[in-house]
Amino acid sequence: MGDAVDLHSHTTASDGNLTPRDLVRLAARHGVRVLAVTDHDSTGGVREAMDEARSLASLEIVPGLEINCDVPGAEIHVLGYCLDWEAEWFQEFLGAQRQERRQRVYRIAARLAELGVPIDPDDVFALVKEGSAGRPHVAQAMVDRGHVKSVREAFDRYLSLNGPANVPRRRLAPVEAVRVIRRARGVPVLAHPGLANRDELIPELVEAGLLGIEAFYPEHSSTQIAAYGELCARLGLVATGGSDFHGPRVGGVRHPGTQPVPESAWHELRRRLASLAEEAPSASPAPGSIA
Repeated sequence: MGDAVDLHSHTTASDGNLTPRDLVRLAARHGVRVLAVTDHDSTGGVREAMDEARSLASLEIVPGLEINCDVPGAEIHVLGYCLDWEAEWFQEFLGAQRQERRQRVYRIAARLAELGVPIDPDDVFALVKEGSAGRPHVAQAMVDRGHVKSVREAFDRYLSLNGPANVPRRRLAPVEAVRVIRRARGVPVLAHPGLANRDELIPELVEAGLLGIEAFYPEHSSTQIAAYGELCARLGLVATGGSDFHGPRVGGVRHPGTQPVPESAWHELRRRLASLAEEAPSASPAPGSIA
């Protein structure tokens, strides 16, 4: 258990419960050797995680993020690894994504008020602090106000994809997210495809520049893991994986590294990154493109 690879985790920079430093310490205690910090629409936790890991020779931090996208009837998430995350144009892009998240909180709060379960958006933002606002924060505010007994109940009754209080966020299409990550010289990977059930979109994502699929995932069955692994082999993609850890009291994932991921996934990801390094440098997007 001393060399676990976990390529999917969250901190307080988005909707995780642990600070980047605490996440790194917990991962190290559980034998994680390679940890990707992949907050939603934010790289705000990457620098702090790297600083903390410098005192831990056994742990390598992979800078990344997770971009939430919409398709009809489903959410698609695209992970990006080792990208030029400090580029000014890229941070402006992420800032616009987070601002839309804030506006969505106000829209959800208005809908909840109509349903007779009012919350104060300021309470939500107090939970978020510097991170990216999302439905988990709204759910916690609902718990704090006594409207529901748990975050899970808030989602089940109000905030799920088809829930009465869920207001869609204006998001990128998955193809656009893949292109943004490639433009930032990162490796784009389709996150937990088994949750979205939109595998028919994979060919167009590959055409846009997708380089991997998250096959090893806690909520994927062994059949799904094998199927996505075979699909990666057939399409020439990297089969990656991770725990999607959000905190010790969130979901069934108790700590980083709980999802077995072959070390070869990280080696192959690095090989793809090396090939991308030979492409044109990161720059401002072309006029009319997504930014």
